[in-house]
Amino acid sequence: MRLEPLYRLRFTYSESWGVPLEGGWRQWLFLAERRAEGSISGRFRGANFPMRRGEAGPFRPDFRAVIETDDGARSCSNGMAMAAPTRWAGARSSARSSKRAREPYSRLNDAVCVSVGEVRKPEDPEGEVELVVDIGELIWEPIAE
Repeated sequence: MRLEPLYRLRFTYSESWGVPLEGGWRQWLFLAERRAEGSISGRFRGANFPMRRGEAGPFRPDFRAVIETDDGARSCSNGMAMAAPTRWAGARSSARSSKRAREPYSRLNDAVCVSVGEVRKPEDPEGEVELVVDIGELIWEPIAE
């Protein structure tokens, strides 16, 4: 098995809402928008419906998104990810499925991908927090004898 880079997402959350739940958990809804660059490039929009326990507790993302590619195709993705326990949205991985209507993207209809990302705080305290996520496809290869 090998990992083939697909694209990098750079986005910010344009709006967010949260409601308290039992046990110190909080349910959130974040709207994301910006851009994907790589072998798939285009406008990125999505919604994250994560849960978090306390200010420093575990963060459990649940992302649904679409990329409107520069050549006019649409890519829908979904996936769950777990943040690293030591920092919010540190290294994380997820199984994702992508549905594309036409070539050259149809090979990704059954793709399994992983992601790793980080939150980048702006130098200016008034600036926006940017999220950067690399998406890579897991490629199955026969096990060598």
